[in-house]
Amino acid sequence: MELTKELKKKIRIFQQTEITEYHVYSRLARRVGTEKNRKMLEKIAEDERRHAIFWQEYTKKEIHPNRFKVLFYSWISRILGFTFAVKLMEKGEEKAQENYEQVIGAIPESEIIFREEQEHENELLEMLDEDLLRYMGSIVLGLNDALVELTGALAGLTLALQNTQLIAMTGLITGLAAALSMGASEYLSTKSEETSKNPVRASIYTGTAYVITVIFLILPYLVFSNYYVAMGFTLSAAVLIIASFNYYLSVAKDLSFKRRFLEMIMLSFGVAGFSFFMGYVIRIFLGVEV
Repeated sequence: MELTKELKKKIRIFQQTEITEYHVYSRLARRVGTEKNRKMLEKIAEDERRHAIFWQEYTKKEIHPNRFKVLFYSWISRILGFTFAVKLMEKGEEKAQENYEQVIGAIPESEIIFREEQEHENELLEMLDEDLLRYMGSIVLGLNDALVELTGALAGLTLALQNTQLIAMTGLITGLAAALSMGASEYLSTKSEETSKNPVRASIYTGTAYVITVIFLILPYLVFSNYYVAMGFTLSAAVLIIASFNYYLSVAKDLSFKRRFLEMIMLSFGVAGFSFFMGYVIRIFLGVEV
Protein backbone atom coordinates (compact mmCIF):
# COMPACT_ATOMS: atom_id res chain seq x y z
CA MET A 1 0.00 0.00 0.00
CA GLU A 2 1.36 3.38 -1.04
CA LEU A 3 0.97 5.94 1.72
CA THR A 4 0.94 9.68 1.17
CA LYS A 5 3.72 11.83 2.59
CA GLU A 6 1.24 13.35 5.08
CA LEU A 7 0.16 9.93 6.34
CA LYS A 8 3.77 8.76 6.70
CA LYS A 9 4.50 11.84 8.80
CA LYS A 10 1.56 11.09 11.11
CA ILE A 11 2.57 7.45 11.46
CA ARG A 12 6.12 8.46 12.39
CA ILE A 13 4.66 10.70 15.11
CA PHE A 14 2.51 7.79 16.38
CA GLN A 15 5.53 5.49 16.41
CA GLN A 16 7.68 7.95 18.36
CA THR A 17 4.83 8.58 20.82
CA GLU A 18 4.42 4.85 21.48
CA ILE A 19 8.15 4.16 21.94
CA THR A 20 8.47 7.25 24.18
CA GLU A 21 5.63 6.05 26.38
CA TYR A 22 7.15 2.57 26.47
CA HIS A 23 10.31 4.06 28.03
CA VAL A 24 8.31 6.23 30.46
CA TYR A 25 6.18 3.33 31.70
CA SER A 26 9.23 1.08 31.96
CA ARG A 27 11.03 3.65 34.13
CA LEU A 28 7.99 4.11 36.35
CA ALA A 29 7.57 0.35 36.72
CA ARG A 30 11.12 0.05 38.07
CA ARG A 31 10.45 2.71 40.72
CA VAL A 32 6.97 1.96 42.07
CA GLY A 33 6.77 0.30 45.45
CA THR A 34 4.00 -2.28 45.07
CA GLU A 35 3.91 -5.46 42.98
CA LYS A 36 0.42 -4.65 41.68
CA ASN A 37 1.42 -1.24 40.31
CA ARG A 38 4.66 -2.58 38.85
CA LYS A 39 2.89 -5.35 36.93
CA MET A 40 0.24 -2.91 35.71
CA LEU A 41 2.82 -0.44 34.41
CA GLU A 42 4.88 -3.22 32.83
CA LYS A 43 1.78 -4.44 30.98
CA ILE A 44 1.01 -0.94 29.67
CA ALA A 45 4.67 -0.54 28.66
CA GLU A 46 4.54 -3.80 26.71
CA ASP A 47 1.38 -2.63 24.93
CA GLU A 48 3.14 0.59 23.94
CA ARG A 49 6.16 -1.34 22.63
CA ARG A 50 3.88 -3.61 20.59
CA HIS A 51 2.11 -0.58 19.11
CA ALA A 52 5.46 0.99 18.18
CA ILE A 53 6.47 -2.24 16.36
CA PHE A 54 3.14 -2.15 14.49
CA TRP A 55 3.83 1.36 13.19
CA GLN A 56 7.41 0.46 12.34
CA GLU A 57 6.09 -1.97 9.72
CA TYR A 58 4.83 1.07 7.81
CA THR A 59 7.65 3.55 8.47
CA LYS A 60 10.29 0.88 7.70
CA LYS A 61 12.69 2.47 10.18
CA GLU A 62 13.47 2.56 13.87
CA ILE A 63 12.56 5.83 15.58
CA HIS A 64 14.15 6.88 18.85
CA PRO A 65 12.05 8.06 21.81
CA ASN A 66 11.70 11.72 22.71
CA ARG A 67 14.32 11.92 25.47
CA PHE A 68 13.00 15.21 26.79
CA LYS A 69 9.51 13.75 27.35
CA VAL A 70 10.95 10.64 28.98
CA LEU A 71 12.88 12.78 31.46
CA PHE A 72 10.01 15.25 31.92
CA TYR A 73 7.40 12.65 32.85
CA SER A 74 9.90 10.76 35.00
CA TRP A 75 10.57 13.89 37.07
CA ILE A 76 6.87 14.81 37.18
CA SER A 77 6.18 11.36 38.63
CA ARG A 78 8.77 11.94 41.37
CA ILE A 79 7.21 15.26 42.37
CA LEU A 80 3.47 14.75 41.83
CA GLY A 81 3.13 10.96 41.73
CA PHE A 82 3.18 8.42 38.94
CA THR A 83 -0.63 8.43 38.46
CA PHE A 84 -0.62 12.14 37.65
CA ALA A 85 2.35 11.70 35.31
CA VAL A 86 0.86 8.87 33.26
CA LYS A 87 -2.58 10.48 33.05
CA LEU A 88 -1.05 13.77 31.95
CA MET A 89 0.91 11.87 29.31
CA GLU A 90 -2.21 10.04 28.12
CA LYS A 91 -4.12 13.33 27.84
CA GLY A 92 -1.35 14.62 25.59
CA GLU A 93 -1.68 11.50 23.46
CA GLU A 94 -5.44 12.01 23.11
CA LYS A 95 -4.76 15.31 21.33
CA ALA A 96 -2.35 13.55 18.97
CA GLN A 97 -5.02 10.95 18.16
CA GLU A 98 -7.59 13.43 16.84
CA ASN A 99 -6.71 12.65 13.21
CA TYR A 100 -6.75 8.88 13.56
CA GLU A 101 -9.76 8.53 11.23
CA GLN A 102 -7.62 9.36 8.20
CA VAL A 103 -5.04 6.73 9.18
CA ILE A 104 -7.73 4.10 9.80
CA GLY A 105 -9.08 4.76 6.31
CA ALA A 106 -5.68 3.92 4.83
CA ILE A 107 -4.72 1.17 7.34
CA PRO A 108 -7.94 -0.53 8.60
CA GLU A 109 -6.09 -2.85 11.01
CA SER A 110 -4.80 0.19 12.90
CA GLU A 111 -8.29 0.63 14.39
CA ILE A 112 -7.45 -2.12 16.89
CA ILE A 113 -4.40 -0.15 18.07
CA PHE A 114 -6.43 3.03 18.50
CA ARG A 115 -9.18 1.20 20.35
CA GLU A 116 -6.65 -0.25 22.77
CA GLU A 117 -5.21 3.21 23.37
CA GLN A 118 -8.62 4.71 24.11
CA GLU A 119 -10.15 1.91 26.18
CA HIS A 120 -7.79 -0.76 27.42
CA GLU A 121 -5.05 1.51 28.79
CA ASN A 122 -7.55 3.89 30.42
CA GLU A 123 -9.09 0.93 32.25
CA LEU A 124 -5.65 -0.16 33.43
CA LEU A 125 -4.78 3.35 34.61
CA GLU A 126 -7.93 3.41 36.76
CA MET A 127 -6.63 0.32 38.57
CA LEU A 128 -3.39 1.97 39.70
CA ASP A 129 -3.21 2.43 43.46
CA GLU A 130 -1.19 5.30 44.93
CA ASP A 131 -1.00 6.64 48.48
CA LEU A 132 -1.16 10.25 47.36
CA LEU A 133 -4.55 9.71 45.70
CA ARG A 134 -5.93 7.48 48.46
CA TYR A 135 -5.28 10.27 50.96
CA MET A 136 -6.48 13.02 48.63
CA GLY A 137 -9.53 13.59 50.84
CA SER A 138 -7.22 14.44 53.75
CA ILE A 139 -5.20 16.81 51.57
CA VAL A 140 -8.37 18.49 50.29
CA LEU A 141 -9.53 18.96 53.89
CA GLY A 142 -6.31 20.68 54.96
CA LEU A 143 -5.96 22.77 51.82
CA ASN A 144 -9.56 23.88 51.63
CA ASP A 145 -9.83 24.76 55.32
CA ALA A 146 -6.58 26.73 55.23
CA LEU A 147 -7.67 28.67 52.14
CA VAL A 148 -11.13 29.51 53.47
CA GLU A 149 -10.21 30.17 57.11
CA LEU A 150 -6.85 31.88 56.74
CA THR A 151 -7.73 33.97 53.68
CA GLY A 152 -10.71 35.26 55.62
CA ALA A 153 -8.67 35.79 58.80
CA LEU A 154 -5.91 37.66 56.98
CA ALA A 155 -8.42 39.87 55.19
CA GLY A 156 -10.05 40.78 58.50
CA LEU A 157 -6.70 41.31 60.24
CA THR A 158 -5.48 43.50 57.39
CA LEU A 159 -8.09 46.16 58.02
CA ALA A 160 -8.22 45.67 61.78
CA LEU A 161 -4.45 45.83 62.47
CA GLN A 162 -3.06 47.70 59.42
CA ASN A 163 0.48 46.49 60.16
CA THR A 164 2.05 43.75 58.04
CA GLN A 165 4.29 42.39 60.81
CA LEU A 166 1.43 42.15 63.29
CA ILE A 167 -0.80 40.59 60.62
CA ALA A 168 1.89 38.03 59.70
CA MET A 169 2.57 37.14 63.34
CA THR A 170 -1.12 36.81 64.23
CA GLY A 171 -1.88 34.88 61.03
CA LEU A 172 1.05 32.52 61.54
CA ILE A 173 0.06 31.71 65.13
CA THR A 174 -3.56 31.22 64.06
CA GLY A 175 -2.54 29.10 61.06
CA LEU A 176 -0.16 26.78 62.91
CA ALA A 177 -2.62 26.25 65.74
CA ALA A 178 -5.36 25.48 63.22
CA ALA A 179 -3.04 23.06 61.36
CA LEU A 180 -2.41 21.08 64.56
CA SER A 181 -6.13 21.12 65.33
CA MET A 182 -7.05 19.94 61.83
CA GLY A 183 -4.42 17.20 61.94
CA ALA A 184 -5.72 15.94 65.27
CA SER A 185 -9.33 16.05 64.06
CA GLU A 186 -8.45 14.10 60.92
CA TYR A 187 -6.63 11.49 63.02
CA LEU A 188 -9.68 10.96 65.24
CA SER A 189 -12.07 11.03 62.29
CA THR A 190 -10.08 8.46 60.27
CA LYS A 191 -9.59 6.24 63.31
CA SER A 192 -13.35 6.11 63.93
CA GLU A 193 -14.12 5.16 60.31
CA GLU A 194 -14.01 1.69 58.77
CA THR A 195 -11.32 2.45 56.23
CA SER A 196 -7.95 1.13 55.06
CA LYS A 197 -6.38 4.56 55.53
CA ASN A 198 -3.78 4.97 58.26
CA PRO A 199 -5.01 7.61 60.79
CA VAL A 200 -1.49 8.94 61.47
CA ARG A 201 -0.72 9.28 57.76
CA ALA A 202 -4.09 10.93 57.10
CA SER A 203 -3.45 13.48 59.87
CA ILE A 204 0.04 14.20 58.49
CA TYR A 205 -1.33 14.83 54.99
CA THR A 206 -4.02 17.16 56.38
CA GLY A 207 -1.66 19.08 58.66
CA THR A 208 1.08 19.36 56.01
CA ALA A 209 -1.34 20.66 53.38
CA TYR A 210 -2.60 23.24 55.89
CA VAL A 211 0.91 24.42 56.90
CA ILE A 212 2.12 24.74 53.28
CA THR A 213 -0.95 26.80 52.41
CA VAL A 214 -0.44 28.99 55.50
CA ILE A 215 3.18 29.71 54.48
CA PHE A 216 2.19 30.77 50.95
CA LEU A 217 -0.63 33.00 52.19
CA ILE A 218 1.40 34.74 54.90
CA LEU A 219 4.60 35.20 52.89
CA PRO A 220 3.45 38.46 51.17
CA TYR A 221 3.01 40.11 54.61
CA LEU A 222 6.65 39.31 55.40
CA VAL A 223 7.86 40.71 52.07
CA PHE A 224 5.79 43.89 51.58
CA SER A 225 5.33 46.75 54.04
CA ASN A 226 2.10 48.01 52.46
CA TYR A 227 -0.70 45.85 53.87
CA TYR A 228 -3.01 46.41 50.87
CA VAL A 229 -0.29 45.24 48.47
CA ALA A 230 0.39 42.26 50.74
CA MET A 231 -3.30 41.36 50.80
CA GLY A 232 -3.43 41.60 46.99
CA PHE A 233 -0.54 39.15 46.66
CA THR A 234 -2.10 36.86 49.27
CA LEU A 235 -5.34 36.70 47.29
CA SER A 236 -3.33 36.07 44.11
CA ALA A 237 -1.47 33.26 45.88
CA ALA A 238 -4.83 31.78 46.92
CA VAL A 239 -6.01 31.80 43.30
CA LEU A 240 -2.75 30.14 42.18
CA ILE A 241 -2.99 27.45 44.86
CA ILE A 242 -6.64 26.73 44.02
CA ALA A 243 -5.90 26.59 40.27
CA SER A 244 -2.83 24.35 40.69
CA PHE A 245 -4.54 21.94 43.05
CA ASN A 246 -7.69 21.64 40.96
CA TYR A 247 -5.64 21.11 37.81
CA TYR A 248 -3.87 18.25 39.59
CA LEU A 249 -7.22 16.73 40.60
CA SER A 250 -8.70 17.20 37.13
CA VAL A 251 -5.83 15.21 35.62
CA ALA A 252 -5.20 12.59 38.31
CA LYS A 253 -8.85 11.84 39.13
CA ASP A 254 -10.62 12.96 35.92
CA LEU A 255 -12.68 15.61 37.72
CA SER A 256 -14.08 18.85 36.35
CA PHE A 257 -11.52 21.63 36.73
CA LYS A 258 -13.85 24.56 36.08
CA ARG A 259 -16.61 23.57 38.51
CA ARG A 260 -14.30 22.80 41.44
CA PHE A 261 -12.10 25.85 40.76
CA LEU A 262 -15.05 28.27 40.73
CA GLU A 263 -16.54 26.63 43.82
CA MET A 264 -13.34 27.05 45.86
CA ILE A 265 -12.77 30.59 44.57
CA MET A 266 -16.28 31.67 45.59
CA LEU A 267 -15.91 30.10 49.03
CA SER A 268 -12.48 31.56 49.77
CA PHE A 269 -13.12 35.02 48.38
CA GLY A 270 -16.64 35.18 49.80
CA VAL A 271 -15.29 34.53 53.30
CA ALA A 272 -12.37 36.94 52.70
CA GLY A 273 -14.72 39.72 51.56
CA PHE A 274 -17.01 39.27 54.55
CA SER A 275 -14.04 39.12 56.97
CA PHE A 276 -12.53 42.26 55.45
CA PHE A 277 -15.81 44.10 56.04
CA MET A 278 -16.10 42.71 59.60
CA GLY A 279 -12.53 43.81 60.35
CA TYR A 280 -13.47 47.34 59.40
CA VAL A 281 -16.69 47.27 61.47
CA ILE A 282 -15.01 45.81 64.55
CA ARG A 283 -12.15 48.29 64.34
CA ILE A 284 -14.58 51.23 64.17
CA PHE A 285 -16.89 49.79 66.84
CA LEU A 286 -14.07 49.16 69.33
CA GLY A 287 -12.24 52.33 68.41
CA VAL A 288 -8.93 50.49 68.05
CA GLU A 289 -6.00 52.46 66.64
CA VAL A 290 -2.78 50.56 65.82
